[in-house]
Amino acid sequence: MNKMKSEKKYESKHLASISLGIMGAGFVATMPLQGAWWGQLLQGGFEAGLVGGLADWFAVTALFRHPLGLPIPHTALLPKNRKKMTNAIVSVVKDEWLSKESIQDKIQKIRFTDRFISVAEKQITSESLRKGIVSVSEQFVQKIEVEKLVPLVEKELRKALHSFDMKRVIEGLIEQVIRKEYDQKALDYILDRVEEWGRKEETSLRLGRIALEALDNIKLDGILQFALKSFQSFLNEEKLGGILQSLLLSILGSMKEEDNPNRHAILTRVCEELEKAKTNDAMISEVNALKDQFVMDMNMTQALTDMLNHGKEKALRFIHDPAYTDTYVLPFLANMLQKLKQDEERLNKMEHWVHQQITNLIEENHEKIGSLVQENLDKLDNETLINMVENKIGKDIQWIRVNGAVCGFMIGLALTAIEWIF
Repeated sequence: MNKMKSEKKYESKHLASISLGIMGAGFVATMPLQGAWWGQLLQGGFEAGLVGGLADWFAVTALFRHPLGLPIPHTALLPKNRKKMTNAIVSVVKDEWLSKESIQDKIQKIRFTDRFISVAEKQITSESLRKGIVSVSEQFVQKIEVEKLVPLVEKELRKALHSFDMKRVIEGLIEQVIRKEYDQKALDYILDRVEEWGRKEETSLRLGRIALEALDNIKLDGILQFALKSFQSFLNEEKLGGILQSLLLSILGSMKEEDNPNRHAILTRVCEELEKAKTNDAMISEVNALKDQFVMDMNMTQALTDMLNHGKEKALRFIHDPAYTDTYVLPFLANMLQKLKQDEERLNKMEHWVHQQITNLIEENHEKIGSLVQENLDKLDNETLINMVENKIGKDIQWIRVNGAVCGFMIGLALTAIEWIF
């Protein structure tokens, strides 16, 4: 395209020179023909055309440089008025073509959120987005330095454990025990274990031995002591143990019945003690102290390091699993995009924010447009700047020369004809 423009400029300049040459040649050629009326007429036309062409050539040349290199006053107007010209260009660009108001008016007509959503909807299923998500996620995980992260995690974990009040744990456990009847299950478990123990033969003998030893240690007065000794003479470990074993198993069996008053009394007592434990500040303080001591003595560093390294490796494997993008990330993004699309209020707020940021950016940097134009113009020397102007308007300027020659020729014919008439 630059080549075509250069050729057109050359053609128009060449045409202007040809027109001037024709006028000069015509003037010289008609000089011997002054005796004929038509020769005088043509000479008058060519003479005026030559004067008009030369005058316009002088005017056009004087606009850019000194004609024939002579420092004639009021020539080379553009180089002499370079500062005024560049200031005018900067002013036009900054204050008219790219004024703050015009830029802001154009910006206000653009719905950036609509364009963003449109582009996002087109790209949400693209392979490039999938690869981008995997790449960004992988880089993010790879940059996690476990060695630096462990002390932070350990510090926060210890802080959280120290600040955690065990009273809530105790209250929660008690509520669960009562609601899910763990107290009854615990009692039944104890009764079953005691019953299992009570049915053993060795248990019967042990109970008999313990009972006889207890009877031997009883000291009574007079006839009561005699009666006790008489009673002991009829019993041995096996008989007395069997009686006590049967009594124990009978009591245990009745305790398993839900309507047994003894069972009910025990469970009621257990529930009362559990409820008291909720407000037992001494016990809660002791539990908290044990918890704090456990946290203080616990070595978390290696366990956290192993856990975080394992989690990092697992995350990297999962990132490369197609399910990561297709099942989790892309549906999540699509759902967010759909919700955003339907939330007109949020879209308007986002649009307002974007426009406000652009407006602030324009307000803060608009002067830089003029500075940038001025800076680029200042980089050009006079010859380069003049060539640029000539390249832009050279064709029209050369046509001024052509028109000057042609119009001068026509006016010359007219003036010569008028001289004859008058």
